[in-house]
Amino acid sequence: MIFRIVLLMVITVAPSALAQDNYEIQVYGSDMVPPHSTMVELHSNLTVDGSKTVVDGVLPTNHADHETVEITQGITDWFETGFYIFTSIQPNGGWQWVGDHIRPRFRIPESWHWPVGVSLSNEIGYQRAAFSADTWTWEIRPIVDRKLGRWYLSFNPTLDRSWHGPSVNRGVEFSPNGKFSFDFTKRVAGGLEYYAAYGSLTGFDPLHGQQQQFVPSIDIDFGPQWEFNFGVGVGVTSATDHLIVKCILGRRFDWKRHK
Repeated sequence: MIFRIVLLMVITVAPSALAQDNYEIQVYGSDMVPPHSTMVELHSNLTVDGSKTVVDGVLPTNHADHETVEITQGITDWFETGFYIFTSIQPNGGWQWVGDHIRPRFRIPESWHWPVGVSLSNEIGYQRAAFSADTWTWEIRPIVDRKLGRWYLSFNPTLDRSWHGPSVNRGVEFSPNGKFSFDFTKRVAGGLEYYAAYGSLTGFDPLHGQQQQFVPSIDIDFGPQWEFNFGVGVGVTSATDHLIVKCILGRRFDWKRHK
């Protein structure tokens, strides 16, 4: 029943104008970095076919390579904090700093024995106007996921709020993400990720103005200290970049001393 509900929500939902701007293309799971551990991730997102003109002062995304460093520190078994450094390699403009975000996140402890994993992420930060018309933003991301045998399901009904820029008057916007995957082997899982941005909660944008992207992806388990995800995203609306290749490579470092 949970599988059917989540799958139905992922299929029937449709997108808006904030999304993740091709810097961090990831559906979150409820699990966290353990205490006394640090996860360092590199998000590499190449826009093969994107926007080709300057719009509202924002540089085009076509052939731009976005490199994001994410550093997450585990604090307790129910709290972690992440920090992002966004950069962009423009086809004719070199490598540039885009902005920084901070992301505190809470979760329901496993000791509570809930039937699904639940956590709540808050991401707040700044990005330069040349790369985002909305320079100060706040993202609230609830996360619900579940492992069912060899199947994995995750749903992120994300809410976005601009604090400085043209989207301020739009209020809170709805940008849901979802994922399902299947373990083909003990180390390899394949599935489909979905990213959307629908517009304001007071009235969604028309379909052509929404963002909607499907990403067939693969996850490979190189060991408990590593994270690897690779996918190819296809945008299906005119407001979405049409083709993106994304890769996430992460390494966890443990600082707790063992006897």
